[in-house]
Amino acid sequence: MNVNADPFDKYFTDQTLRVDYIFSGNADHQSISLSDISSLENWAGRRVNMDSLIYLGNGQIVMRDAESKKVIYTASFSTLFQEWLTTDESKTITKGFEHSMLLPYPKNNVDITISLCDNRHRVTADFTHTVDPNDILIRRHKRNNEVITFYTHKGGTYQDCIDIAILSEGYTKEQVGTFLMDAKVATKAIFSHEPFSSFKDRFNIVAVFIPSEDEGVSIPKDNIWKDTPFQSHFSTFYSDRYLTSLNIKDIHDALTSVDYEHIIILANTTEYGGGGIFNSYTLTAAHHKTFQPVVVHEFGHSFGGLADEYYYTTEADTTTYPACVEPWEPNITTKVAFDQKWEKEIGTNGIGLLEGAGYSGKLIYRACQDCRMKTNEWPEFCPVCKNALAKIIRYYTEPSK
Repeated sequence: MNVNADPFDKYFTDQTLRVDYIFSGNADHQSISLSDISSLENWAGRRVNMDSLIYLGNGQIVMRDAESKKVIYTASFSTLFQEWLTTDESKTITKGFEHSMLLPYPKNNVDITISLCDNRHRVTADFTHTVDPNDILIRRHKRNNEVITFYTHKGGTYQDCIDIAILSEGYTKEQVGTFLMDAKVATKAIFSHEPFSSFKDRFNIVAVFIPSEDEGVSIPKDNIWKDTPFQSHFSTFYSDRYLTSLNIKDIHDALTSVDYEHIIILANTTEYGGGGIFNSYTLTAAHHKTFQPVVVHEFGHSFGGLADEYYYTTEADTTTYPACVEPWEPNITTKVAFDQKWEKEIGTNGIGLLEGAGYSGKLIYRACQDCRMKTNEWPEFCPVCKNALAKIIRYYTEPSK
């Protein structure tokens, strides 16, 4: 896309089209179904680079004008469903996972194609449907003025900025003050890191309080189950520290009163853990001592599309990242297409090529000895991650040349 590309208002109105899907299947076969379509009052997403992807992700959505077939919007994402497909459980049972996409609201009929890819970038499932913006069954979300909201940072209007919502999980109605303080801490942690601090004026961050029946979140390994707004829990896929929620529609339903594009969920727990899914959400424990580095690390996943740079074994483990395929994430490489990564930057700012990343001690490489995406103790993102984050901030806020 270039600066002469079609303006936002040629194809869209200042509203959001929210499309809810069900991704279902098992290790052998996957499918996509339409669950619901609704609308929100404003469009808080990007208004530039509408027809281009910055990263491939593990899934893509493409909106075409139904008459001309021109691509007018596209986005990429990742899902818990695709992570689950790599588990042994997916070999023996079929499951369904919720997923919601926020799209600009079209003026005319559009064809929407959503697709899922495996770790070799091959499409495993796709689904195309047509949306008539005048369909009377598109549910209209109204803003609930009784929801408690508070801006922890405001850089400008929702049209001009990247809008992030911070949601409460497991805070009772008496703990609204605690949540607002935690949201401020999370905001401060993010802006204490480059490049977020340099681009601070391009972000809005709003805290949204949703009271919980129970205090805390579910910890299955300890047989602790809580009634919380998004039913989040540790031990996702039997990994004790992996904290996630499968209730995606509930998460988005809780945000209809604010302008948002990216989501951070703070869990009221001292248990260590979290999770970050590209263009889906960050979820992290707000009362563990590592809260601040972890929320930034997980936001690196969900906002920046950054991969984990740590590894569990000194041997090769190519379960997640096959050695014969270049990962789409910008901060790791298998050297298959290293010229598209940081090859030209080697030797500058401490950048090199170090073996061990993406959970594997061999065959997968990172740029620096340490980074926020590798350890909680390291105080900053490495230069390659900083550059990647700056690139995606510009992607959301500046037309490409």
